Amino acid sequence: MKMIAALAIMAACLPLPALAQTNAARPKQFSSYEPYGEIEKKYYARGPWKDVTVRETEKPCDSAGNKCLLIYPANLGANGFRHPIVAYGNGTNANPIEAAYFLKHLASWGFFVVASEDKQTLPGITILDSVKFLIAANSDPSSIFLNKLDAGQIGAVGYSQGAFGVISAMIKSPGLIKTVIAIELPAKSWCKPACPDPDVRHLTQGSIFFVTGSDDPIAPPTQSPRLAGEQSIEAYYNAVPDNLIKVKGTLTGASHNDISGQPDCARATASACVIGVYGYLGYPAAWLMYQLQGDGAFVQETGEMFKRPPQPASRNYDYVASNIH
Repeated sequence: MKMIAALAIMAACLPLPALAQTNAARPKQFSSYEPYGEIEKKYYARGPWKDVTVRETEKPCDSAGNKCLLIYPANLGANGFRHPIVAYGNGTNANPIEAAYFLKHLASWGFFVVASEDKQTLPGITILDSVKFLIAANSDPSSIFLNKLDAGQIGAVGYSQGAFGVISAMIKSPGLIKTVIAIELPAKSWCKPACPDPDVRHLTQGSIFFVTGSDDPIAPPTQSPRLAGEQSIEAYYNAVPDNLIKVKGTLTGASHNDISGQPDCARATASACVIGVYGYLGYPAAWLMYQLQGDGAFVQETGEMFKRPPQPASRNYDYVASNIH
């Protein structure tokens, strides 16, 4: 399913002059990243499943005819462990291999990551298809994945257009996808004339974690009261029904394409990478552990993500909010 043509301008991988200027002006204190709290430090490090396999499916895995990238612990199913599933949604015209460092990090914490190579993920259909592909493999006697996956614990992580996609997939999956992480979710103004879906107000189940960078003009953390609709992460967060678990946080100094760091920007395939993937490793992994494996740090006001490092210049996350008590 193709998006309306104008959605292709959603700049998941496009070189934007404003972002390039931000890179040139990067203050020295943001040239590297240090996790602050004990939980972030724990999940910032590589997980216990240290050897990770990366492979492409031999055949299409979704209804649009795309293959999938599979990223999973090499010692799959060791000691009878069943791995929760995490689907990944690409940015516009991207390939999941561009986020390989980030996805391998998630796999090191025991998750089986599946990523359709669809380059237009907003409708969420191919993301949901990739999940169903793995569920079928988990019950297929001829599959190497037979009984190795936990089909009852499924999450999804999406970047840029893929952030729209994972929200769409959760809405369309009734109960199948339990949580999503929306990374650098673009303001609705980037959709011309309008995003056909999803509308976060239509979420009826599951949980959501919004993550953006403080220097991302495509997915700004806050918005002026003069603007209408969801033009910031703040507005998306507020629009999610309060009966759902929701959290948001802004990574200081990050821009739109830092998720492509491998881990720094020197080997990033996307332009306008500023500080690299480092700040996206700890709390996103902790969120998935909290939602799918039972560990985390997001309680309103008292949770670790709300705490501030001693030096304000080294603050890692700001504009943090949560309705978890």
